Amino acid sequence: MQITELHPEIDKLQLIFGSSKLAPIYGAGCVSSPNIMFIFMNPTGKNVAAYSKWSGLRAPWLGTKNIWGLLYKLKLLSGANYKLTQILRAEEWTENFAEAIYRELAENKVYITNLAKCTQDDARPLPNSIFKKYLENTKKEIFLIRPKKIVLFGNQVSSVVLNKPIVVSKYKGIQSEILKIENIAFNVYPVYYPVGQGQRNMLSAIRRIKRILAV
Repeated sequence: MQITELHPEIDKLQLIFGSSKLAPIYGAGCVSSPNIMFIFMNPTGKNVAAYSKWSGLRAPWLGTKNIWGLLYKLKLLSGANYKLTQILRAEEWTENFAEAIYRELAENKVYITNLAKCTQDDARPLPNSIFKKYLENTKKEIFLIRPKKIVLFGNQVSSVVLNKPIVVSKYKGIQSEILKIENIAFNVYPVYYPVGQGQRNMLSAIRRIKRILAV
């Protein structure tokens, strides 16, 4: 469920840009032409997989709550697993449960990653310069996985990946951009960031992603 050949470079970048107390978080899910790839910003210490005691899958959003509601409402996560993500406290997440969550996402042809994989102690914003350090690694990730559609969450991630100013509020319905990597053109959809300060935009993000998935 992961592209391990990308991990050594991510590990090196964590030593430069991440917290010395935390491990980087890798992308995970369906690694063979998923229907959709979700690209978020960067992980924080709220992810239980970032700590040395964790011996399982290191994947986005483990031990958190909000993002699983988006995936459940998109019918990409079962009601049973969604309910557990909301009931369990962070310290109650197990390696087996994390594996089960991402196994289900993989079966539903979903892949989730962050543009920057450097785990931070908190959610303070990162400058574009750090995101750009991860851009080539993320492009390799995209190229190797070959997603049918890519959702970029938020103005900053969208602007860095597409290398031009992006305002996600201007993108309606199934309006998209093209990202070319080597000889392949990928359909890319800038979407409102749906968690943290962007929680108020959750419903707008869900509506747009539903349309994108239906195409």
